[in-house]
Amino acid sequence: MARKDDKYTYRVTWSEEDAEYVGLCAEFPGLSWLAHSPESALKGIRKVVVEVVEDMVRNGEQVPEPLSTKHFSGKFMVRVPPEVHRQLAIEAAEARVSLNRLASAKLSH
Repeated sequence: MARKDDKYTYRVTWSEEDAEYVGLCAEFPGLSWLAHSPESALKGIRKVVVEVVEDMVRNGEQVPEPLSTKHFSGKFMVRVPPEVHRQLAIEAAEARVSLNRLASAKLSH
C-alpha cells in the first residue's frame, strides 16, 4: 500500500504497444507499472515507488525530492539560434512587451 506522505508526481497513460495502462512517476523515470485499468496502474506504480524509496533509504542512497515540494526560482536559460532571438525581439518590440514577457507567454500556452 502507498504511504500517505507520498508526494511524488504520477501519471497514467494508455500504452497502445502493451494494450494496457501504464503508471509512471516523474521523479523515477526508470519505473513503470502496467495494468488493465488506470486505477490499478496508479496503485501499482505508487507501491513500486514506496518499495524503491524504502530500499534506497536502507542502502543509504539519496532519495529524489518530490517535484511538488521542490523550490523553483522561476528562472532558466534557453539557447536559441540568433535568427530566432532576432525574430522574437522584433515580435516583442512590436507588441511593446519585454522579450522575457513574450517568451513567458509563449511557454505558458
